[in-house]
Amino acid sequence: MSAAVRTAAEQSDQIGEPIVNIAIFGAFVLVTLVIVFRASRNNRTAADYYAAGRSFTGPQNGTAIAGDYLSAASFLGICGAIAINGYDGFLYSIGFLVAWLVALLLVAELLRNTGRFTMADVLSFRLRERPVRMAAALSTLAVVFFYLLAQMAGAGGLVALLLGIEGTAAQGLVIAVVGALMILYVLVGGMKGTTWVQIIKAVLLIAGAGVMTVWVLSKYGFNLSDLLQGAIDQAGEGGEALVEPGKQYGASAMSQLNFVSLALALVLGTAGLPHVLMRFYTVPSAKEARRSVVWAIWLIGIFYLFTLVLGYGAGALVGPETIMAAPGGVNSAAPMLAYELGGTILLGLISAVAFATILAVVAGLTITAAASFAHDIYANVLKKGKVNPDGEVRVARMTVIAIGILAIIGGIFANGQNVAFLVALAFAVAASANLPTILYSLFWRRFNTSGALWSMYGGLISCIVLIAISPVVSGKVDPKTGASLSMIKDTSVDFHLIPLENPGIISIPLAFLLGILGTVLTKEKPNVEKSAEMEVRSLTGAGSEKAVVH
Repeated sequence: MSAAVRTAAEQSDQIGEPIVNIAIFGAFVLVTLVIVFRASRNNRTAADYYAAGRSFTGPQNGTAIAGDYLSAASFLGICGAIAINGYDGFLYSIGFLVAWLVALLLVAELLRNTGRFTMADVLSFRLRERPVRMAAALSTLAVVFFYLLAQMAGAGGLVALLLGIEGTAAQGLVIAVVGALMILYVLVGGMKGTTWVQIIKAVLLIAGAGVMTVWVLSKYGFNLSDLLQGAIDQAGEGGEALVEPGKQYGASAMSQLNFVSLALALVLGTAGLPHVLMRFYTVPSAKEARRSVVWAIWLIGIFYLFTLVLGYGAGALVGPETIMAAPGGVNSAAPMLAYELGGTILLGLISAVAFATILAVVAGLTITAAASFAHDIYANVLKKGKVNPDGEVRVARMTVIAIGILAIIGGIFANGQNVAFLVALAFAVAASANLPTILYSLFWRRFNTSGALWSMYGGLISCIVLIAISPVVSGKVDPKTGASLSMIKDTSVDFHLIPLENPGIISIPLAFLLGILGTVLTKEKPNVEKSAEMEVRSLTGAGSEKAVVH
């Protein structure tokens, strides 16, 4: 660890110059707000607000998908997880990347051919519209809420590090500011403004991570083995565990089960994430949707290779103890590595990119939730489709404000959690509540409304209940310090009933099973004509122009 980082760690919790950090932050926010305001000039219809007028090309949308997907979890959480837990931390990167193959091969093109604005458009195509839209909208809101918790926690930790903020109240204020900016982005720019912010942010994030990766490797003669050895040496006794499986999850049967559950959630969750699915509607055709995913896989894959070097680089050059002692804890690894490499300026730039990452992702999540409530619940369930697009967009904007307030409150409670782990919970909810119904709707002709409702509600409720009674919420204590590692910081509060931290291994198979049981055990007959029409449309795109609203 260098003298600069040691001095910062020992004398105060402040890293870098707060004035420089705030100036770089402010400049980035101003630039992105100008872009959002310019993009908002063309927001005239519901299709403009929800789907950016379907005006983006495959490469543009692929870059935006990468921007949407490479969240605070990818940059802050995974780098920290690798720095502290080594091999086990890198498994997050592998899971997040492999998940895209499921989205590419099974979902992207078929979804674009069949839907209009939201996931519920696909599910309600051949099923009873009102109950299915309601269930899909509720599951969308649940996934978005968990994902927003992660981003807000990341924002609190990042700015706490940069400004040397210790108190929870001050970090809560930071989270409130992020929430307010997010509301402004989405209210003004809609999907078009949000997409341009995501494109810019993706380019900056991948470029910044690339520069840091080359910089770290250059310190070790571009020899990855020497870098790994540096991380092992810096960790001290037991450092070899960083390059072996089991440091985070241990060797017990329950630890291994936890790992399998996490992997299942990561690999299957992406294809059920509503904010990712909604991005497929911003392109003019299914071919462009497929190109989007191919571009996204390349960009995301390259970035996750960078995280391996950055994580071990932070472990080698900064050290696990210094990272854990910093404000923001494990999420501080990447910014502290930037400070070690390039001092105040690089720290400010990289942190501004991380902050932009959070803003762009929360904006994408918020517009997805707003579209789901306004388009599915308000327009199609409450108003039965009899609402003009202007009224629908107005309700969407009101929903943005409500979601922003909820995200701020939830983010304050989640502050201090590892953001990569919080995102894994969102993936578990998406894989449990959404993916089984999407796949059954697209590929199983006999599937009916009862099966969809059993699967969605069963997967959603079981997943949330299992999270609530798990050590994630209460009862997880650090054996060394005795401090709580759960969302509830009071160690005397412990109501966890199961030791499983990620519920995917139970809730995902259960949701698939409930979809089958709900279909087979009820007397409801499937709509054969609609099933055939959906199959033709999803595979060929024929008739999909009817799904476009101008």
